[in-house]
Amino acid sequence: QVQLVESGGGLVQAGGSLRLSCAASGSTFSSYIMGWFRQAPGKEREFVAAVSWNSRTTDYADSVKGRFTISRDNAKNTLYLQMNSLKVEDTAVYSCAAANARAGIAIYTTSGKYTYWGQGTQVTVSS
Repeated sequence: QVQLVESGGGLVQAGGSLRLSCAASGSTFSSYIMGWFRQAPGKEREFVAAVSWNSRTTDYADSVKGRFTISRDNAKNTLYLQMNSLKVEDTAVYSCAAANARAGIAIYTTSGKYTYWGQGTQVTVSS
């Protein structure tokens, strides 16, 4: 079992940048596929980005490709999301999630595949 705690959210103007962090504890971080999801008010949770246990594979939602970068540091048990060129529509609660890595599966993009979730951090982008 792994516990996840996000940080780094806040208020930023459109065009600005933020870096989210997700600190993991309680289990072997490198054994998990990690992902970022977000949920805006009145909308369903949506996939943002995911990274394989060894960082060799990443995937992004089309809406954030070229602007966001997911990374992980297994030595520090930490997941990151670098968000650049932020838009008003990026406003949401961002949550990190962990899924047990399985042979032959690099990443997951659906929330139902993830078992462990953080509490979320608010990102607000103003115009």
